[in-house]
Amino acid sequence: MKYLCLVYLDEQNLHSIRDSECKACGDALRQNGHHLAAEALQPIHTATTVRVRNGRMSVTDGPFAETKEQLAGFYLVDARDLNEAIQLAAKIPPARVGSIEVRPVRELSV
Repeated sequence: MKYLCLVYLDEQNLHSIRDSECKACGDALRQNGHHLAAEALQPIHTATTVRVRNGRMSVTDGPFAETKEQLAGFYLVDARDLNEAIQLAAKIPPARVGSIEVRPVRELSV
């Protein structure tokens, strides 16, 4: 089953985890067959929020909501169940200074 591990950090802590640690984590997930995708995101000031209401689009600079921790990246993993996904998420380096939200991917019905 696919799980999305969303990495949240206070931007003040963005550089407290070395990129090489995150790369090594991705490499380890790849080696054990759990890695599907992973990316780090640019800082929050580069975000743009798009909304469409009643057929009209609005675009604003910045994130959807102001929070202490911002979305900093993600890991898409393949795990047999939620427990395994949580164990994988605990090994993601930013979990030491931020948080990792683990969510199952919902298959779309067509």
